[in-house]
Amino acid sequence: MPMYRELVVEEVAKANAEALSDALLNLGALSVSIEDSNADTLAERPIFWEPGLITTKNEWEHSRLIALFNQDYDPLVLLIAAINTLGLTQVPSYLLRDVADQDWVHMTQSKFEPISIGKNIWVVQSWHSAPKPSSIVIELDPGLAFGTGSHPTTRLCMEWLEEHIFPGQSLLDYGCGSGILAILAQKCGAQPVIGIDIDPQALLTARDNSERNQVTVEYHLPSDLQKAQFNIVIANILSNPLKLLASILCGYTARSGRLALSGVLEHQVDEVILAYAPYMTMKLWRMQDGWACLHGEST
Repeated sequence: MPMYRELVVEEVAKANAEALSDALLNLGALSVSIEDSNADTLAERPIFWEPGLITTKNEWEHSRLIALFNQDYDPLVLLIAAINTLGLTQVPSYLLRDVADQDWVHMTQSKFEPISIGKNIWVVQSWHSAPKPSSIVIELDPGLAFGTGSHPTTRLCMEWLEEHIFPGQSLLDYGCGSGILAILAQKCGAQPVIGIDIDPQALLTARDNSERNQVTVEYHLPSDLQKAQFNIVIANILSNPLKLLASILCGYTARSGRLALSGVLEHQVDEVILAYAPYMTMKLWRMQDGWACLHGEST
């Protein structure tokens, strides 16, 4: 059976981790990952980013670097070459281990299981069967667009929709990502349902996911959205864009309509509520794992 070799550099200083990773990739590494060198210990320091925020910034003072090589490469020789390229003088402590070839697709799929959300919602990957077919089932595979049901902000929005949608209500999903919220809204009886995102790739993904789930949702770029008002407006994005969009999102909310916001960390709740105060009174609906969902009603 073909083998791979894995190089584990036990501790790399914050200033060198990204550069060493790039150097190893340039020298032939198949993949390189960086993690907290104190992972799985009491000294581990979690790093939390807001959903949708893409960053390559390494925030740990000391990191563990794991590089995977084809069996034809000598990882130690390449580590020394990478260190020389960066002008470093000391070889860090490391270990080498063999990695058997595997069914990588099956291994990746095994990490994802159906997700139960709220009272009657299941998010199910295409390689699984729904544990409870009589529930509201959304078939969704992990992909590039944000929104698989695993992140607390997505779960909060889905729980909110389950409790607040009535059949026939119109809905706008602003920042639709994978389309998971728009799909759920349509399955709960909302009509029509519109999804908006600034990322054209997300719109393609959302359309594919809606077709797979046999629901009718329109997806547009923000510039293509016609002037309209909706019974429900929901936005699961970032706190700063949410604050900048306050007048716009409230303007899309019809009289007596509801607005729900997520992607807000606990310490950001008050500032987001303050940003919406001139347009709508927003209140904390529910917290989950340090994330908040806010909602309000247009008067």
